[in-house]
Amino acid sequence: MSARQQVRLLPDGRRLHLHDGPIDLIICADGDAQNVARAYDAAATRFATLLDELCAELSLLRQAVTQDSQRPQGTVAARMFGAAQPYASRHFVTPMVAVAGAGAEAILVAMTTAAPLSRAYVNNGGDIALHLADGASFEIGMVDRPDKAQLFGKLTITSRDPIRGIATSGRHGRSFSLGIADAVTVLAEDAPTADAAATMIANAIDLPGHPAILRVPANELQPDSDLGSLLVTRSVGRLSDVEITRALARGADYAESLLENGRIQAAALHLAGQTRLVHASPGLMMPIHRQKEAQIHAAS
Repeated sequence: MSARQQVRLLPDGRRLHLHDGPIDLIICADGDAQNVARAYDAAATRFATLLDELCAELSLLRQAVTQDSQRPQGTVAARMFGAAQPYASRHFVTPMVAVAGAGAEAILVAMTTAAPLSRAYVNNGGDIALHLADGASFEIGMVDRPDKAQLFGKLTITSRDPIRGIATSGRHGRSFSLGIADAVTVLAEDAPTADAAATMIANAIDLPGHPAILRVPANELQPDSDLGSLLVTRSVGRLSDVEITRALARGADYAESLLENGRIQAAALHLAGQTRLVHASPGLMMPIHRQKEAQIHAAS
């Protein structure tokens, strides 16, 4: 472990916190105490190499994916590339679209390879990789956008469900967004897939040319951004209910297309107090009170 990396158990004694530069993970595993300890050791060992591995191919990971793109060599980088590739024919997209989900997945794989666990999650800033042994389940609380913390709903994911990845994207998140969504939460078969889909759906929630939306080139805010000179959303002024509905409809149409081709299992789209749910299984996402902007955090 390098001097810059932090590895510590949180005060509850159950969750592990791993931090290195832009990567900040909260990990929780259930099972035999010795197996959990082995899994946490494996997580820390894998984490020690993760950032350096990504940095070794960073210039390639910041390039748009095209038909002729060079495929990255690293395991995590290749997963990022694979998650971005389905969108490349219609959109500008780089492998960075799935960096958080792929990182979470890599740590989870190390843990489950090292020891049998009944269940586990790796939460990388709201992009979550899940493990569920037979018969296990997670109760998931859905909270509002990243800068708030009010529950808007809940869901249960069981070992029988084809969902092992949860991701949230939008203009309030850690990364830049081309759209105006407060947040889009996606459930998918794995974390890199969910991460990429959440970003692309969030980009689709938009009102192009609207005067209340302030956009600036990404590289003016972050010179090395993989988005280059693409305009990213900095603020959204007052929108009418009709405009909010229209923007969400654009995103919902896009999410429906991803649902139909099996790329996602469900999505919750949020903008200015309105919510649209896209899913094939009624009851999968259950509102608690009024539906608001949401991010998902693994719970008990």
